[in-house]
Amino acid sequence: MQPVGEAILIFAKAPVAGEVKTRLIPALGADGARQLYQQLLERLLGMVCRELSCAVELWCTPDSTHPLFQHFASLPGVTLHRQQGEDLGERMAYACEEALRRQQRVILIGVDAPALTPQQLTDTFGRLASGDDAVLGPAEDGGYVLLGLKRSAECLFHGLPWGGDQVAQLTRACLERLGWRWSELPTLWDLDRPEELPRLRSLGLGFSTEST
Repeated sequence: MQPVGEAILIFAKAPVAGEVKTRLIPALGADGARQLYQQLLERLLGMVCRELSCAVELWCTPDSTHPLFQHFASLPGVTLHRQQGEDLGERMAYACEEALRRQQRVILIGVDAPALTPQQLTDTFGRLASGDDAVLGPAEDGGYVLLGLKRSAECLFHGLPWGGDQVAQLTRACLERLGWRWSELPTLWDLDRPEELPRLRSLGLGFSTEST
């Protein structure tokens, strides 16, 4: 059977103090960073479920047993999946390959881009439906906040310096080598460092950005 439909793949860590948003701990404290991460995840999942009519796959690490993940599993259209692989690239490759067995078009996102809008996700699906094989949503720090795909390839995920400032450029080079039709969204910022907290506050979305 040919895959049909569309899915958003959200990569998420269990919101445990000291294990999420660790670079924000000096500014927010371990529990403050955990609280902010959980708020980011809750807002993203709520936005996707409310604004898009597609499947939502929550790819969890270290597993899907955290109470918050179990709560999300009760939401219509949301399914839980365990990340598998030794590094981020392997885990992303596995998720995309598995999802593309079920869906025609997928979008892989994390929790770190609070400025990402439903319109950008809808635009990505539209580009894929109109002929693009891939859509890249680059980040200001040289990574990316979004990758839309109709098919997968090894060079998209293996051997990249994840967390470095060359990830988006190496992804572009891979897409060029593959000869795929692809496009880019406007560059977005992602939330990794304390210096970005004022930008988060400026969005006026009510996130907790004080130390606890």
